Amino acid sequence: MCNVDVFVNLKDGSRWSATVFTVAEVERLMETWAGSGEALGGRYFWVSDGLIVRDPGIDNMTHVIAGLIETDEFSAVFQRLEND
Repeated sequence: MCNVDVFVNLKDGSRWSATVFTVAEVERLMETWAGSGEALGGRYFWVSDGLIVRDPGIDNMTHVIAGLIETDEFSAVFQRLEND
């Protein structure tokens, strides 16, 4: 798993989202865009609710998200969703 949309429901009832990418996936996308002309020929990568992690896999991504929650950095990275 190198690129995934994540939704987190916290105990307080709030809902959050982000897209998690690995460093390698960002590099792959930028290389693809260099050939296609997107993102100024792959010269930049931008996403409003993006989280870039070093290693792939659900377990690694889960550990990073848990660490963000534990260190109170979660709300700076994830985007809060409106309640239905």
